[in-house]
Amino acid sequence: MNNVLKIVLLVIGVGMITYGLYRLITPEFSIDAGPLQVEAHGDNTQSYAMIGFGVLALIGGLAFGKR
Repeated sequence: MNNVLKIVLLVIGVGMITYGLYRLITPEFSIDAGPLQVEAHGDNTQSYAMIGFGVLALIGGLAFGKR
């Protein structure tokens, strides 16, 4: 049971970090009309929270291996 929980936490942690970084790097809105290019970036609070919870899930998954 501990081994399954460890693997699930590690997979969820990596997925959350990857998705958070993707949302942080890519623009939310982009317009390309000839020489004019406009990109809109919004609030990145959700991306930072996703990365933080992903790191916590990774730490939790690694802690199950120590028991």
